[in-house]
Amino acid sequence: QVQLVESGGGLVQPGGSLRLSCAASGSIFRVYVMGWYRQAPGKQRELVTAITSGGSTYYADSVKGRFTISRDNAKNTVYLQMNSVKPEDTAVYYCNFRSVSVPPLEYWGQGTQVTVSS
Repeated sequence: QVQLVESGGGLVQPGGSLRLSCAASGSIFRVYVMGWYRQAPGKQRELVTAITSGGSTYYADSVKGRFTISRDNAKNTVYLQMNSVKPEDTAVYYCNFRSVSVPPLEYWGQGTQVTVSS
């Protein structure tokens, strides 16, 4: 079992910045992917960004150049730095952990609300 605890959400004005964190505890895996998903009202959950245990990253086109994912292995924590936020970034953000194992295992954080509004 892996527990994911998110923090850092809140209200921010357009153009502002916010940093989300996701702290993992419990079972550890050698090979994994951690990422951030978001879900806005009336829309499907979408992958925002991800980072592999090897350090490779992925960004959705909608956030490329504005958001940065990073990881602190010593703290078992992944971060999402959100810069130049837009109203369309408003959503519940979920941290996700996926092990590259047989079978693969997946865990989710509790979600944190990010609201971008003036």
